[in-house]
Order: sequence, then structure tokens, then C-alpha cells
Amino acid sequence: MERKNICPRFEKALKILNHRWNTLLIYQLLECPQRYSTIKNQLGISSRVLTERLKELESEHIVARTVIPSTPVVIEYELTEKGHALAPVLKAIEQWSSVWVNTEE
Repeated sequence: MERKNICPRFEKALKILNHRWNTLLIYQLLECPQRYSTIKNQLGISSRVLTERLKELESEHIVARTVIPSTPVVIEYELTEKGHALAPVLKAIEQWSSVWVNTEE
């Protein structure tokens, strides 16, 4: 069976969003900038995976890392303009899931 060509940009976007934890990380950061420990505790994700995913999202310019000089040093993560542009997509999925997804299965 011959593979149908998909728009390369669409395909890359799905790869980014489908990478485990990425969409939940972006959704978590929609509210406000957050510290690493807050994200880790809210999502229940391992430190290694969280660090990898944040670096990936930074390299895609979806998440920005800010170092706040203090004692101890505080590091916050927030969505960039590119990251915030995903808000309507994630909100639409949220609305769809509230109607069509049953969590009791």
C-alpha cells in the first residue's frame, strides 16, 4: 500500500505534540510560568523525562527557560508566543474530551 503524502509541517507538529508528556506540559504551562518542581509535582513525571521534554520544547521555541538570580537560583518555564498559539487547539481538545471521552473505561 502506498503511503499518502502528508504535509511535512503537519506531520512534524504531530510528532512534537505526540511525544509523551509534551502536550500535558504545554497544557500545564498555559496558566502561568512555573518552576520545575511545580511542573514535576503536578504531572507526576520523572526528573529525567521532564528535563528531556523541556529541552525538546525549548529547542522547538515552544517553551522558554528563565533563570531568576536569587539564593537559591530560581528557574521558571513559560510558553513562548509559539507555545501560547497552541491554546485554542488544546482548549478544543479539552471541550471535545469533556463530551466524548469516558474516564471510567
